[in-house]
Amino acid sequence: MDSVISQYDRKYLEDLIRYNRVLQQRNKLLKDFASGSRFDEDTLSIWDEQMIVLGTSIYEKRKDFLNKLMPVFQEYYQMISLGNETVNLDYKSLLHDNSLRDLLINARWKDQVTQYTTVGIHKDDLELTLGGYPIKKMGSQGQQKTYLIALKLAQFDFIKQIAGFNPILLLDDIFDKLDSQRVEQIVKLVSEDRFGQIFISDTNRDHLNEILSGMEQEYQLFVIDKGAIVS
Repeated sequence: MDSVISQYDRKYLEDLIRYNRVLQQRNKLLKDFASGSRFDEDTLSIWDEQMIVLGTSIYEKRKDFLNKLMPVFQEYYQMISLGNETVNLDYKSLLHDNSLRDLLINARWKDQVTQYTTVGIHKDDLELTLGGYPIKKMGSQGQQKTYLIALKLAQFDFIKQIAGFNPILLLDDIFDKLDSQRVEQIVKLVSEDRFGQIFISDTNRDHLNEILSGMEQEYQLFVIDKGAIVS
């Protein structure tokens, strides 16, 4: 989320950089308190106030981004899997149910003991699920590959809408671990005009020739050996 949002929202990137700096200073202060056998709540509150403003803004933008990305991502996955599987992206954050201010206050004793900040948007995570279960545990290699490809295509669409033009799409070794049905669906997708210029890499020449033969769009093939284009 951070890498995509930062590409089009400069304030988000600046807030993220500032938040991480404040977090480092807060953690340093907690360690200083422990080594000096003292605890200054007023000094800690100065850093808390900065974390609250920055962290809350970052959280809201992450949540908005994911709400917009989700239906596009699910649509791409359905296309590639022919509607046989359901996927989801679950944004895990303590801020769903609590304000960052309350979280920091309630965790103050724990932070003092552990000597680092135990709550905040730096603890947020994304859970990738297939049929309601974590895809890392339940998904096959092909399903995991399909998940990542659908996510990348959804990110492409999102950035395209924000930027107003087609970014260059890079697909590195994407066909490995996929069955012929999914490969066919991906080829159909990337052959559409919506994607503009695309770079696809594959280490199997015969496999790549078979894939390219099914593409209706004009293409050019480059063979690279030891970092140099040989044909």
